[in-house]
Amino acid sequence: MSLARVHNFSVSLDGFATGEDLSLEAPFGHAGERLHEWMFATRWWKETTGGNGGSSGLDDVFVRRFDPGIGAEVMGAGKFGYPGWHKDADWKGWWGPNPPFHTPTFVLTHHTRPSIEMEGGTTFHFLDTSPAEALETAREAAGGLDVRIGGGPTVIRDFLAAGLIDHLHVVVVPILLGRGVRLWDGLEELETAYAIEAVSSPSGVTHLTLTRR
Repeated sequence: MSLARVHNFSVSLDGFATGEDLSLEAPFGHAGERLHEWMFATRWWKETTGGNGGSSGLDDVFVRRFDPGIGAEVMGAGKFGYPGWHKDADWKGWWGPNPPFHTPTFVLTHHTRPSIEMEGGTTFHFLDTSPAEALETAREAAGGLDVRIGGGPTVIRDFLAAGLIDHLHVVVVPILLGRGVRLWDGLEELETAYAIEAVSSPSGVTHLTLTRR
């Protein structure tokens, strides 16, 4: 069976994966872009966004694992859009006409709408269902490849609580947010189900990989 994988998911030292006061102008609220600056500095990011340069070290090695072997993605409503996006019939996500997923992408939301076909192979489908049912649907669409669980923190936490994640890559960023949405709440003794490795990067972040035992 294909695996359910999480990659490049950033949290603060105090466990927050996004800040408060999210809006169209501030997708991560008061956190701004601080959780993802490590990624923006990599060569992979520069190449993906049409730039040059960037680091080619440990962070770049990890960030490149995002795509190989992935046949579908599941994400939450909060990753797809700003609070209230469901009221905007023209909203098609944050990523412009060619989103970076290039696979069937399933958005978990209570406000479903018809599927949206984008450039580059991404089609957004909108589901109001449980994590287990969403994963089953995504696996069928993935055609034997793995399924990426894209976030946000509430979705990943729900999938972890249901025992559905096989591989989890979390990047601990050395900042304190103090408020927002935390990843780890309610997941006591998660370490008993996963083998955990930690690698520190010269950039200051720590890469945690959790692999189901």
